[in-house]
Order: sequence, then C-alpha cells, then structure tokens
Amino acid sequence: MTPAIQVQSVHKRFRDVHALRGVDLAVEQGEFFALLGPNGAGKTTLISLLAGLSRATSGRLAVMGHDVVADYREARRALGVVPQELVYDAFFTVREMLRFQSGYFGLRRNDPWIDELLENLALTDKADAYVRNLSGGMKRRVLVAQALVHKPAVVVLDEPTAGVDVELRQSLWGFIKRLNREGHTIVLTTHYLEEAETLCSRIAMLKLGEVVALDTTANLLAGHATSQVALRLDPPRLPEALQSRLVGQEGEVFRLALRQCGELESVLAVLRENGVAVQDLEVAKPDLEDVFLELVK
Repeated sequence: MTPAIQVQSVHKRFRDVHALRGVDLAVEQGEFFALLGPNGAGKTTLISLLAGLSRATSGRLAVMGHDVVADYREARRALGVVPQELVYDAFFTVREMLRFQSGYFGLRRNDPWIDELLENLALTDKADAYVRNLSGGMKRRVLVAQALVHKPAVVVLDEPTAGVDVELRQSLWGFIKRLNREGHTIVLTTHYLEEAETLCSRIAMLKLGEVVALDTTANLLAGHATSQVALRLDPPRLPEALQSRLVGQEGEVFRLALRQCGELESVLAVLRENGVAVQDLEVAKPDLEDVFLELVK
C-alpha cells in the first residue's frame, strides 16, 4: 500500500541554519502518528515542506503517492493542515470562511459537510459569528474545520490543543479519533506528551533536524525508559550494592531505577541482607515524557 506520507533523505537549509538533516520516515495509511521534538527540532519545517509552503533543499516528499513538487495539485488535495498559529480572516463569518475554503478546492454545494463539521466541532451556534470575535479555543476549532472541509485523506495537526480548555479538548479528540477510525491518516505534533501516548500508535522524535527515534509507542516505552521504585527505609540508608540504582532521595525516601519490575525482588533481598526495613513502597512505570527526556535531552 502506498504510504500516506513519504519523506526521503530530506534536507532543508535556511542560509546558515541546517533545519532538517536527512530526514527519512514513512506514515502508513490509516495511522495515528506522532511527530515529537523540542522547540527548534524541525517539526514545523517538515510540515511546511509537506504543505508546499516551502521547498526542500534536497530530498523528496510525497502525500498519498503524489510528489509535493511535481504533482503538487493532488498532493495539496490529499492534505489538510491545522497550523500552530491562529491564522484567519477577520472580516468573514465562520460559515463564510468554510465556504471560501471549499471553493479553493473546487467544491460546490458543500454545505451538508460544513454543517457536520460545525456540529462535531461545537461551532453550530458560532456559524454566523465573525471569527475575530471568537475565543482562542474556538478560533482553533475553526482552523480544524478549515483543514477538514475538503475531506483530505491525510490530516496534520500542529499543536491543535494549545490554549484549548479541557472540555473542548476532549470533544475535539473524540471527533479526530472518529475520522481516524473512518480511514483518515492523522499526524500530530504536540507538547502534551500524554496526548501522543494515548492517541498515537507510532512515534517519530526529532532533535536538531534529525530523527532520533522511530518506533511504536509500546516499543519506545519498553526500550528507552526505566521504571522507578520509591522506598521509605528504616534506618534511612541505602546499602552500597544499590547505590548504582539511586536516581534521587527525599529525606527517608530513596528512588531507585528498575529496568524491569522483576528486579524489585533482588533490591528487597539486598535490603533484608543489610538489616534495612521497608516502611513504604511505590512503583512508578515510565511514560512517554521519560522517554522523550532520555532521547532529546
């Protein structure tokens, strides 16, 4: 099957800045894929190349098999992008903006789908309001509707929930998950790593314009971060044999690293041998934030 997004040996330079350094990745059709990295890693630059807002210095990018340069019309038609910035026309209502956006793709009589978007994004009562008068969260919902108005096969969400309250965030993700179930490919960039961990089946991490990790979420969690056990000890001392595991201490509580939870028994055995009693114990499993910090620190 043709990948939804194909990025091959892509470099991008802005004068002295080498923003992307040989990026290679493929997103399969129907995936919910995360593109993560710290500020300046190259995520938005890569999205701009896919959307045709900028051209790669070298390499090739394709959307649904369509080269973004040689076959740009079909590549644009297959892609919907929700930008990080709030970009809107202050002089039109929500419905007018969506009708204009439909027209850019040659879609007439698109009102049934526009109405469905307005309903699913909780914008129905704002349809005739000027966009400039909406809250930041509502403006971001309008951007989502704009990206979806031509029913693209691939949807790229660049920080879609920045500044959005909890209720709006939950309903937005409900709609995006529905689109994914219906076959749309979703690519997400976010600094809310719990969103990526919950929603995305596969993750690419960028650092300084390079891919430093590309794997399933489960494999990244299993292979790149350690569990921790917090132990309240009496007396509050850690035997020498366990010092290499120590990652932090707060009073009588010692936090030790465990590559596998099964290693806990050997830790407890060492404590017993040294006459140290455990008054309290808590095991914390690694999350995507731990993996992220390990890979991009």
